[in-house]
Order: sequence, then C-alpha cells, then structure tokens
Amino acid sequence: MNFLPLAARKFFSEKKNRLFSIFSNDLAIDLGTANTVIYARDRGIVLNAPSVVAVKGNKVLAAGQDAKLMLGKTPESIVACRPLRDGVIADFELTESMLRHFIRTVHNDRRTLVRPRVIIGVPAGITPVEKRAVEDSARQAGAREFYTIMQPMAAAIGAGLPVQEPSGNMIIDIGGGTTQVAIISLKSVVFCRSIRIGGDEMDKAIVQYVKKKYGLLIGERTAETIKIEIGSALLEQDGKATEVLVKGRDMVTGVPKTITLTRAEVNEALIETISSIVDVVRVALENTPPELSSDLVTRGITMAGGGSLLPGLAELISRETGVPVCVADNALFCVANGAGKVLQELNFFKDALM
Repeated sequence: MNFLPLAARKFFSEKKNRLFSIFSNDLAIDLGTANTVIYARDRGIVLNAPSVVAVKGNKVLAAGQDAKLMLGKTPESIVACRPLRDGVIADFELTESMLRHFIRTVHNDRRTLVRPRVIIGVPAGITPVEKRAVEDSARQAGAREFYTIMQPMAAAIGAGLPVQEPSGNMIIDIGGGTTQVAIISLKSVVFCRSIRIGGDEMDKAIVQYVKKKYGLLIGERTAETIKIEIGSALLEQDGKATEVLVKGRDMVTGVPKTITLTRAEVNEALIETISSIVDVVRVALENTPPELSSDLVTRGITMAGGGSLLPGLAELISRETGVPVCVADNALFCVANGAGKVLQELNFFKDALM
C-alpha cells in the first residue's frame, strides 16, 4: 500500500482501524502491584485477580487467586511470585506470561480474530525504562495498539471527577506498591507526587511489628489478613473486631505458636506508614496553585485504590489537612473504570494520555 498517496494511505488506515475495532475486544488494564483489574469495552469489569503467577519451567500453571494460594507453599520446581513490585515490573517474562493468561481468560481462552487495543494505567513516577517494559509486556501478550495513562488521572476519571473543567480536582490513589497524589485540571496533571509506599508496606510493617514484639514470624499474606480484619488509622473507629488470633513460627523454639493481636497494636504498627501518606498529601497541597486550592476547599479530596479502604484513613487525612476527604465509590476499580472510559472516548480524552 506504500505506492498510494499519503491521503489514500491515511483513509485506508482509518478504515482498517475502524474495522478492527468492530471485531477486537479492546481492554483497559489496571496493572497493579497487588491486583490486576481488566475492563472490556462495552462489558465493564471482567476480571479482578491478584497479580500473582505460578510457573513450572516455561508453562504457566496458575495466575490470579489460584497462584496467590501457592505463595510460600511451592516445591523447588514451581515458582509462584508477584512479578510487579512498587507499581512497576520486577520480572518482565513473568509479567508477560501473567498478562497473556489474563487476556486469554477474558476472551474465554479463545484467540480473537483481531488483537485488542490496550490501555494500561501506570504509576505517575514511572521511568522511561519501566514504561517500555510495560509496553513490551502488553505487546508480547497480544496488544495491537498500546496506550498508557497515569493511574491518578485514570482514578480521577473513574471516580467521576470533572477533570475536563478548569477547576481543581485532587485524587489520592493508594495501591499495593505506591501512593500517588495528583492535582488535575483541564484533563492535565498540574502537580503530582508519588511515593513507593502502599498496602504492601503496611503488611511489611505488621510483619516487623509482630516479629519485634512477640518473636513470631508471619508471612505477608497473614499480615494482609490482619490489616483487613482489625487494621485502622484511628483507634476511635468502631469495628466488628478488636483483636485477632495470629499463628506463626516462634523465632526461639522454631515451633508453631499462636498470639492475640489487638487493634491498638496494629494501629501502632501502621502509624509510620500512614504518616508518610499524610506527609505526601501535605506536600501536594503546599504545591497547589492558590486558585485551585480554593476549589479544593469546596470540592474536597477524593481517595481511590485498595489502601483508601483502611478504616479511619479518610477521617485522619481530613483532620490533619483541614480539607474534606471522601472515598470514591468502587474505590478498587476506579483506575480500571477510568481507563475504560478513556478507551471508549479516546478522542475526547486524548490529552489525558501519557
């Protein structure tokens, strides 16, 4: 087709892309450290699975929840791990295998007639090398066209914030590996700060606290369960449970041991990590232009991501900053829903892409 004039080539290219879009199942992917969420065009959220993959040699044995159950329990011949750390790819090949498995699962294990267009939410502080690794993984997993969008921007769109208006919108996206705070106006990021602290860091803090205080070794999966059951940013928060039984290995005797952990102790374990999140919110507020700051007083701050569901965290941030804070509906899926909305209205949201 190279012998055709430029205008004709453009015409045929547009026709081809339009035809491809009819047959392909375009996807928006929130490739998170803890969970991968996939949004399919015209279908909504079709997959929500832990970002874990188990392989034996070159064969993928399991991915998602089945692979998560294998963490720390596999023989030497099987590798079960989380290929993403701190919001970015730590193992390229395993990420590619996991993505391919998820995409085929979404397509009901059938190869589609045409490879899909894919838009992936990536951390705000991603480097060019890290971004290239995400792109290569997506293309190797079967993407025809590839776009990236900053996770805070996607989260803001998914939370229903009017990002296209000339007004201040502040989003806090707390994921497994990163906390990202962004000020958005006119479909662009005015200021953004990202730290590699999130839900995983909270789990590690609980592991270290139990190890130091009780001499008990527990895994990060156990720590995550503790955080979900009795974790809280404010002690005055009312919850269903105030203590939980924790099982692990005694560091002195080497035998299994059970202790009782209270909500106050878990709060003490989490306080340093929570303080880091509050500090980065303060930094973002200090760097917000005055006109946009006045909008935040009225509109407040919106929180998204799994970490935002920690009881009392929104109230604590509001108390420390003096700005109203609310948690978005479907906070876990804000990035995927936002990226999906961008995928369906690509021309309108083109300025929001990276």
